[in-house]
Amino acid sequence: MFLGEFHHTLDDKGRLAIPATFRAELASGAVVTRGLDRSLFLYPKSVWETIASKLAALPIGQADTRAFARLMLAGAREMEIDRSGRITIPDLLRSYAGMSREVVVTGLYDRLEIWDKDSWVVYATQTEKDSNEIAERLGDLV
Repeated sequence: MFLGEFHHTLDDKGRLAIPATFRAELASGAVVTRGLDRSLFLYPKSVWETIASKLAALPIGQADTRAFARLMLAGAREMEIDRSGRITIPDLLRSYAGMSREVVVTGLYDRLEIWDKDSWVVYATQTEKDSNEIAERLGDLV
């Protein structure tokens, strides 16, 4: 299970140190792909296989499902964690997320999200501001 918020720095080669508490869950492989809200999603390989199967099963006759499947599947890259606990985020994905050197890694139960720090601050600030309204719309969920 992934939980928490961690601030890290990308090196010149686009390598990101995965928080130590998450490395064991990603040791058997991981997949990074385009996420939502201009973030990247990082899944353990076993979780990704389930998601990819569901995406591949979506009806191709609907434009929205084709677009979402393309977003998630075409940008996906398998990752290996190196001996130093790092992954290399491809240029394509760094560009998609508008990443600079400073990033935020957030644990969201079954996945990690990787954000450009400035984008995360804007998103988190707005979400915190709207949290009461969001909770109201979610009703009994929270």
